[in-house]
Amino acid sequence: MELIPAIDLRGGRCVRLRQGDYNQETIFNDDPVAVAKLWAEQGATRIHLVDLDGAKAGAVQNREVIKSIVAAVDVPCQLGGGLRTLETIEDILNNVGIDRAIIGTQALKEPEWFHQMIERFPGHMALGLDAKDSMVATAGWLDVSQTSAIDLAKQFEGTELAAIIYTNIANDGMMQGIDPGTLNDFRELAQFKIPIVASGGVTTIKDIDNLLEIEKESPYVSAAIIGRALYEGTISLPEALERIGEN
Repeated sequence: MELIPAIDLRGGRCVRLRQGDYNQETIFNDDPVAVAKLWAEQGATRIHLVDLDGAKAGAVQNREVIKSIVAAVDVPCQLGGGLRTLETIEDILNNVGIDRAIIGTQALKEPEWFHQMIERFPGHMALGLDAKDSMVATAGWLDVSQTSAIDLAKQFEGTELAAIIYTNIANDGMMQGIDPGTLNDFRELAQFKIPIVASGGVTTIKDIDNLLEIEKESPYVSAAIIGRALYEGTISLPEALERIGEN
């Protein structure tokens, strides 16, 4: 299982939100590049970047900071937030150097367009499934649709999608662990034989142990994003990587 530290960007700084609420922000560091270098030095094999301003505005807002992060680390970076046009995706993949473009809102609104993006950039597109009560949320989590996360994921079965990144908004940033319902969602998503990245609620080593158990029965549940737990110290990245190495 791959552990992926998260860096959420707002106004060029490293922050975390609670349940995707822009009014519940904690600023953790004014230098996201230094944070990325720290995670890479501690053994991260990939870094998860979110442009929170971009998610809200519908277009990338922290491009220069993102480009600086990519240049500063020797591990691939993935980006979500505001990626809604072919031109933007081409720019962040070809010019900024991002390895995976994460698409959420546009995949729901224009599934055919997203199919075209997967065909154009095979292995470099990820579906960002942000869900509330298993229903897809969009526009930086400001809106909740009437489409279930499972139904949206099913539309991309059999494609060259790099990953499905599944976040339960209710858990995100709350430091309360991953609930059993979300763990079951991971199992259900694994049936589509696309790598599943667990996101939201990874709080302690116990959560990683639970994911490792699911991975044994559903090998496609293959990675987890860790955010606030790393910044608040309830999980040590080296310790978590060591635990994975033991399994």
